Amino acid sequence: MKILKIKNLIILFIFSLALTNCSEKGNVEVIKLAHSLDTQHPVHKAMVFMAERLAEKSNGSMKIDIYPGSQLGSERELIELLQMGIIGITKVSSATLENFVPNARVFSLPYLFKDHDHYWRVLQSEVGKKVLLDCEDYWLRGLGYYDAGSRSFYTKEKSVQVPDDLSGLKIRVMKSQISVQTIQTLGGSATPIAWGELYSALQQGVVDAAENNPPSFYFSRHYEICKYYSLDEHTSPPDMLLISKYQWNSLNAEQQKTLQEAVDESVEFQKKLWKETEEDVLSKLKEAGVEVSHPEKEPFQQKVEELYEEYKDTELYDLLMMIREIK
Repeated sequence: MKILKIKNLIILFIFSLALTNCSEKGNVEVIKLAHSLDTQHPVHKAMVFMAERLAEKSNGSMKIDIYPGSQLGSERELIELLQMGIIGITKVSSATLENFVPNARVFSLPYLFKDHDHYWRVLQSEVGKKVLLDCEDYWLRGLGYYDAGSRSFYTKEKSVQVPDDLSGLKIRVMKSQISVQTIQTLGGSATPIAWGELYSALQQGVVDAAENNPPSFYFSRHYEICKYYSLDEHTSPPDMLLISKYQWNSLNAEQQKTLQEAVDESVEFQKKLWKETEEDVLSKLKEAGVEVSHPEKEPFQQKVEELYEEYKDTELYDLLMMIREIK
């Protein structure tokens, strides 16, 4: 794990002390939530909505303090802080979580979902519930999923229309085994880099391209450097809201119920917000001079089919088969 800044360690130590005495101030249960997104991002707005609903539903007896923009570390670091009980809640991509919860890898498989409706049917199915429950073996508890759309390539020098266009390109990916394998299989050179370091990595030529959903591409301002956005939509790993088991176990049954209800309401709020935001930012990207294209997906799908064969005779393949049976 990359060493956190001393300032952040001091802050986190104070947080850990606060958690040990239930973070109470005037009998208010305060939960610390940290994540890596910009405050304009629809997932951040959903978590703000969740915090507001929790305060309302608990009559002010529960509160969530939110620390956005990687203030307290990268997604991987935040999961580790969650496991130690230093923070209470975080939001991470399932692709990052797979480094801790192996079955979360299934959501990173390329072209896994038939369409967006199928995406949500899977997340709300027994497969989705199983991945949330699997988190408990790693001192985490899955609270729910947020829509993170589909990831597509954005590049500095040329548009990506066929897999061969990726040849020779250094492409930033999340620190995820399947994300790396997907890019390598498609012909690119996968380069794991923390999200907060990507703008400068693109600017300095450390990487030639990256891949992400439209809101993340826009709100990160990566479009200032990358003027080509090819919507091949090769993967759709959801965002996952996680709570530390230390934090969860410190809540009584009524508090747990109230928190889960606030989470569930925020999930429904975020679904609508995501769709609206995605449409809006695609329009703004075009206005900013980004060439947005829609390459044929079939050549990309054919290229990654061999990746599925590597996971035969594994539990991951069993989950894949369950997902393919969901209509």
